[in-house]
Amino acid sequence: MRNPGSKLGRPIVGLAAALLLGSAFASPASAAPTGPAADPSFAPSALASTLDARLGDRTAGSYVDSSGKLVVNVTDAATAQSVTAAGATPRYVQRSGAALAAADATLKSTLKTPGTTFAVDPVSNQILVTADSTVTGAKLAAVKAIVAKLGDKARFESVPGTLSTRISGGDAIYTGGARCSLGFNVRSGSTYYFLTAGHCTNIGSTWNNGSTTLGTRAGTSFPGNDYGIVRYTTSSVSISGSVGGQDITSAGTPAVNSTVYRRGSTTGTHSGRVTALNATVNYAEGSVSGLIRTTVCAEPGDSGGSLYSGTTALGLTSGGSGNCSSGGTTYFQPVVEPLSVYGVSVF
Repeated sequence: MRNPGSKLGRPIVGLAAALLLGSAFASPASAAPTGPAADPSFAPSALASTLDARLGDRTAGSYVDSSGKLVVNVTDAATAQSVTAAGATPRYVQRSGAALAAADATLKSTLKTPGTTFAVDPVSNQILVTADSTVTGAKLAAVKAIVAKLGDKARFESVPGTLSTRISGGDAIYTGGARCSLGFNVRSGSTYYFLTAGHCTNIGSTWNNGSTTLGTRAGTSFPGNDYGIVRYTTSSVSISGSVGGQDITSAGTPAVNSTVYRRGSTTGTHSGRVTALNATVNYAEGSVSGLIRTTVCAEPGDSGGSLYSGTTALGLTSGGSGNCSSGGTTYFQPVVEPLSVYGVSVF
């Protein structure tokens, strides 16, 4: 079986196993609030997304503090006033959003070494650049030199393990000799699809659950992004919008430091914190940008699986390093992008 990389292969069966086998889930017609703000646990994240869209690089990122309050980094009094008026807490920092964005752009054009990642860390008001255990010798020295040129706008850390995309066993969706996890069932009108990782849908066009053909690939994007979509062609399975026993009614973007959950076919359900948004990961297959970085663990076989918080869909498992015994770092493709690109919605 081919292992499509360290992107954790999350099978369709993780959150889809029950979906496809007709387990007890809320039906698509279940009456429920339909916006991220309808889920109280997601309120700080929804506010963060609103302020990010409204203020842009006038802020330098945001995060949820230990009391559950949204903290927004600012460098001027006018922006601080806007943040306060919106119900969040402004925090004055040294480096502006524009300065960090320029540093991030520099890294995107100069740092392509497989095994490295970078993203803005709003708590430290810097860009955190990491390198896994495969980056050694001259390669490591070159990475450190790139980071050093950014001065105090960036810092470097070595991390254990190997960054990669992954595919493996558990509840799964299959194509040829490869297996992944289903992320979210979605629909456009009366036509149903499922989303998973793009490094999974790149491998084959026809997908099954081990016994029944589920559908055919309708789109894929990897590297650059990491999402793909499969159109259901079978009427012999029951399709639910839930993740395990959790009903999903909306999609959104999490706030840094908020608690999130991941469900995959190999390791089941695990929780952790969001540590960065818009992270760039340099996989062996190419670079992927715009990812959500988290402390949630994952292992081979979890690729494509769901990242969520309460009733809100957040992302698709892309890749990472470490495992669920010793812990690790996992990256997720934000789900709002493929929902928009393919014109589909969760239900």
